[in-house]
Amino acid sequence: MDEGVNPAGVRRLGELGNVGTNAAVANAVYHATGRRVRRLPIRLSDLL
Repeated sequence: MDEGVNPAGVRRLGELGNVGTNAAVANAVYHATGRRVRRLPIRLSDLL
């Protein structure tokens, strides 16, 4: 068995590419709605 793969079959380095995802989604919500949400998760009630 490969030592660099977890039980789900994913290598450990995969999360490094996901660092900016939350910021990108928050920016997309801001551009679409005009409301800046600074906490996660972004819920519909935060936008109303």
